[in-house]
Amino acid sequence: MFFAPAAFNRHLNGSNRYGYAPSLFLNTRSLDRWFDDAPALPSQRARVQSDDTSITLSIDVPGLAKDQLTIAIEADVVRIESKADAPRSFKAAYQLASEIDAASSQATLENGVLTLKLVKVVPVSKETVLAIS
Repeated sequence: MFFAPAAFNRHLNGSNRYGYAPSLFLNTRSLDRWFDDAPALPSQRARVQSDDTSITLSIDVPGLAKDQLTIAIEADVVRIESKADAPRSFKAAYQLASEIDAASSQATLENGVLTLKLVKVVPVSKETVLAIS
């Protein structure tokens, strides 16, 4: 079954030559205001490298020092956030494919690039061998 878009109506009075009602479109000023009010997103996504034992995340955080960032690891989620006194705001969260051992992981900040070397938790086998009687 075919449904026409709600904004398309050739029989509307005041519609333009394309058949769209002008009142249904945002003007450029309201669109600019919407973008200004939108939350700031990280400028780039994290670059991810993975092997059997670790995951390496590289994230660009220009203008931030190591004492202006907080990194929180909970199971398989890594949250990075700038502190209130930082010159710019940064906030990101990444969900990874495996749980992370926070005690063995490392973070370095060099030339505006935050590099996290996150050690994977080795899964413990819960297999039980039964003896045959």
